[in-house]
Amino acid sequence: MEERVRAAVRELLAGWDPATTEPGEFLRARFDAGLAWVHYPVGLGGLGAPRSEQAAVDAELAAAGAPGNDPRRIGIGLGMAAPTILAYGTPEQKARFLRPLWTGEEVWCQLFSEPGAGSDLAGLRTRAVRDGDEWVVDGQKVWTSSAHTARWAILIARTDPDVPKHRGITYFVCDMTDPGVEVRPLRQITGEAEFNEVFLTGVRIPDAHRLGEVGDGWRVAQATLMNERVAIGGGASVPRESGMVGPVAATWRERPELRTPELHDRLLRLWVDSEVARLTAERVRQQMAAGTPGPEGSGLKLSLARLNQQLSGLELELLGEQGLRYGDWTMVRPRSVDFYGRDAGYRYLRAKGNSIEGGTSEILRNIVAERVLGLPAEPRNDKDAAWKDLPR
Repeated sequence: MEERVRAAVRELLAGWDPATTEPGEFLRARFDAGLAWVHYPVGLGGLGAPRSEQAAVDAELAAAGAPGNDPRRIGIGLGMAAPTILAYGTPEQKARFLRPLWTGEEVWCQLFSEPGAGSDLAGLRTRAVRDGDEWVVDGQKVWTSSAHTARWAILIARTDPDVPKHRGITYFVCDMTDPGVEVRPLRQITGEAEFNEVFLTGVRIPDAHRLGEVGDGWRVAQATLMNERVAIGGGASVPRESGMVGPVAATWRERPELRTPELHDRLLRLWVDSEVARLTAERVRQQMAAGTPGPEGSGLKLSLARLNQQLSGLELELLGEQGLRYGDWTMVRPRSVDFYGRDAGYRYLRAKGNSIEGGTSEILRNIVAERVLGLPAEPRNDKDAAWKDLPR
């Protein structure tokens, strides 16, 4: 750890004893000390230090009993909104949003996908019309995690229907408490409703809450999506047998009577695949220390979806009749998603969404093929046509 980073940790712990300091107060002090995300600029929760220093900071503060900011609850803010605000926000936006985002005082959600614009996100129909210093937004978004708990949302909307679809989009920050924002739950196969559909009717967003230039929203959104896929695929350094392979391997060791040669062969293959994915994620994190994430994150997320679905299916087979039991079908709207504190049935059902959320596996294969492997792009006939002239 760099000496200046180590000194900042010592100074924080000396001035704010985790044992006697209220958790929220400690988190705010940690942000102000530059120890929230050390690679961010000074004054914005960082020290301008290498990203690789963060793991050591987190470990030292955890050993001292410091409270965490519950990344599972605020993952969209940490993994998607924050890097986008840092890259494209004004100084005023960075100062206003980043601190309460990191401390968890303000939860964020993502208003991107629509009923007719999921895989073809650039075909979105939500409109934003300029009215003086404000934009009036009307439309519908879907599959919005945490919308029922969020204070803020990152939002893309169409501001110019007369140009090709990718060029007529603008990126905004939307206050989820404003009049005209309606959040409805979407119940999933798990019985819960962690996702929502969001209806926007005459929502007024000040131009001061626009991220990037008018019409440049697609480029800003790409930064968000690249960060999202890295965050889902392996945004944090983890030990061996973390993730979905952990519960399966634990059951295998603890329940020898359940073993068969065929299941043994499948588990070994998936264990190796999981370890390869973990090490690949670590390499991508090291590359990120020198810059922003690229399309490689799509490969990580693609791998995660496949592994989670295959491992959760193997776990059910291993458990036999016991695997058919399901803990609770009660309709709840959770504040966060916990794969590993639940039963095998929940993991199996929830993993089905991994190949849809954060970019479908089909779209991610295209991204990997074209942007990582350099294969020819699929032919398109809508690249130069105005959005308003496209068939619907």
